[in-house]
Amino acid sequence: MFESFDPVLLARIQFAFTVSFHIIFPAFSIGLASYLAVVLSLHAITGRDVYMDVFRYWVKIFAVVFGMGVVSGIVMSYQFGTNWSVFSDKTGPVLGPLMGYEVLSAFFLEAGFLGIMLFGRKRVGPGLHLFATIIVALGTLMSAFWILSVNSWMHTPTGYAINADGQFIPADWWAVIFNPSFPYRLVHMVLAAYLTTAFVVGAVGAFHLLRNRYNAAARTMFSMALWMAAIVTPIQIFAGDLHGINTLEHQPAKVAAMEGHFETNTDGPMGLTLFGIPDMDAGQMDYAVTIPYLGSIILTHSLDGVVQGLEAFPREDWAPVGVVFYTFRAMVGLGFLMLGIGLWSLWSRFRGTLYENKWLQRATIAMGPSGFLAVLFGWVTTEVGRQPFTVYGLLRTAESHSPIAAEAVGTSLIAFIVVYFLLFGAGTFYILRQMAKEPSPFDEDTPPHHPIRTAGITPAPSLERHNPPAPAE
Repeated sequence: MFESFDPVLLARIQFAFTVSFHIIFPAFSIGLASYLAVVLSLHAITGRDVYMDVFRYWVKIFAVVFGMGVVSGIVMSYQFGTNWSVFSDKTGPVLGPLMGYEVLSAFFLEAGFLGIMLFGRKRVGPGLHLFATIIVALGTLMSAFWILSVNSWMHTPTGYAINADGQFIPADWWAVIFNPSFPYRLVHMVLAAYLTTAFVVGAVGAFHLLRNRYNAAARTMFSMALWMAAIVTPIQIFAGDLHGINTLEHQPAKVAAMEGHFETNTDGPMGLTLFGIPDMDAGQMDYAVTIPYLGSIILTHSLDGVVQGLEAFPREDWAPVGVVFYTFRAMVGLGFLMLGIGLWSLWSRFRGTLYENKWLQRATIAMGPSGFLAVLFGWVTTEVGRQPFTVYGLLRTAESHSPIAAEAVGTSLIAFIVVYFLLFGAGTFYILRQMAKEPSPFDEDTPPHHPIRTAGITPAPSLERHNPPAPAE
C-alpha cells in the first residue's frame, strides 16, 4: 500500500500529526494551571466563594487535559527512536540531557503535587493546597522551559562541538540552553498558552452568561478572561515582533519564506505582502497584495532596510514557501482578532455593559478555539520553516531518518490516526460536556448525592445541620 511513498515524508507526516495533537494540551494546561493558581490565591486573599467555585469548575477539566498531554507527549518521544534514530544518535548528547531535566525537574514536580491539588484540600488544609497548586503551575512552566530550550537549539544551535563519530556534543551548557532564539520562543509560547486559556475560559463564561447573565462564576470567568485578552494580546504582538527580528538575524531564509519574499530589495524599501500565491518554480509571488515600505519597517525598523530574498539562498535550502506563508498569516490574523476582542471588552467595561453585551459574548464564544488554532499555525510556521533541516544549517531532515521501510511508517501512521481520534476524541467530548455544565456555588456542607449508608455497615452521618429538628411545641 505504501511502497511508492517516501518513508521520510511519511515519518514527517506522522510526527506532525502527533505533535499537533500534543501541543494543544500543554498550551491549555500551562495557562490553565496558572489560572487555577490565580483564582485560588484570590480566594485565599479575599475569602470570596466565587473564586472557589471557579477553581472547582476548572480543576476537573485541568486533570483531563493534563493527562492527555502526558500521554500524547510520551508517544512523541518514542518516535525519536523508531523513525528518527539517526537524529537521536547525532543530537542525543546535547538534547538527551535537556529532555531528562524536563522529566526530573518539571514532570516529577507536577506529578508529585498534582494529587494534592486535585484531592487534598480537606486533607492538608487550604494553605498547603494553595502551595501545591502554585507548584503545579510552576512545574508546567518548567516543562515549557526545557522543551523550548530543546526546540530552540534545533533552530539556533550554539555551544556544541562535533566529535569523531559526527555527533553533536556539548561544549558550553549555558550556550546550549540559552541559545539565541530561546528567550524569544519561551516568552512567545507562554504568552500563547495564557491567551489560549483566556479565550477558552472566556468562551465558557460567555456561553453561560447568555443563559443566565447573573451567574456569579460565569461573570468572573468572563471578566478575568477578557482582562487577560486586553492586556496580554498587545504584549504578545510586541513579543512576536522581537521574535521576528531574532529570526531574521539567525534564520533569514525562514523569514523570506514567511514573507513570500523571493527577491532581495536592493532597489528600495521592501513592501509587506498581505496576500498572494507563491510560485516556487518561477521564484515569484503571483497576485500579490502589497503595502509599500511596511515590510522594511516591520522587519528592520527602518524605511530603507534591506531584507534578503530566497534568491540569496540555494534552492535546495528553501522551505515550502506556500505552507509557511499562509500559516504565518493565519497566526497573525488570529492575533489581531484577539486584540479586537480585548479592545471591544474594554469599551464595554467603560460603558458598563460587559455582562449585557450579547454580541461581545457571542464573538467571544466564536473565538474560543482561536488560541489553539494560533498555536498550531505558529508551530507549523516555525517547524516547516526550518526545513530542509532538523538542526538548522547542520543536519538535514533526509539524513536524520531511520533506515526503515515506508510500509512500516505508513502502517504505524494509520494506527496513530485511529487510536488518537478514538482516545482523544473521547477526552475532548468529556471536556466539552464539563464545559456545558453551568457553574454553581459549591457548599462543602451539602450532603453527597449518593447513598450515605450501606446495609448498616457504618452509621449514617448526622444531617441535623441540613435538616434541623422542628422547634419544640
